Amino acid sequence: MIGNIRYVYFVGIGGIGMSALARYCLGQGKAIYGYDKTQTALTQTLEVEGMHITYTESVSEIPTSLTSENTLVVYTPAVPSENELLEFFRKNNFSLVKRAALLGDITRQTTCLAVAGTHGKTTTSAILGHLMAACDMPVTAFLGGIAENYHSNFIQNGDKISVVE
Repeated sequence: MIGNIRYVYFVGIGGIGMSALARYCLGQGKAIYGYDKTQTALTQTLEVEGMHITYTESVSEIPTSLTSENTLVVYTPAVPSENELLEFFRKNNFSLVKRAALLGDITRQTTCLAVAGTHGKTTTSAILGHLMAACDMPVTAFLGGIAENYHSNFIQNGDKISVVE
């Protein structure tokens, strides 16, 4: 899905799941752009990591270098479908995918450990990801919160095993 894509634009990049995917794509050598309604400590960290984020819902904020041929747009259902940016991307035939579809595509070729339940998913996912990384296992973990020892919601130590919640 992201193989030959040069840019990935995240609509709702400040969400915990979206930001982990943005970090993954950045690690894959993609230039990351995004929009979020509110600037937070997480979005500021993403900017420090090299992502370009706007907090203005305006088409004028979309770089002209992003085209339907070189850009994948990832969105979350948390963003209203009438969002001006989403409408622009749809109207101009950009490839749009939900966050869950991108995550599924990334994990499809891995041994995926999916953590589900009512309570403890983030803790369990963080423990699994950390133990595997500490044992030098080829793991990528997408966490539902910021792990204190990584200061991140993303652990990257390989691509054979994935941990998701």
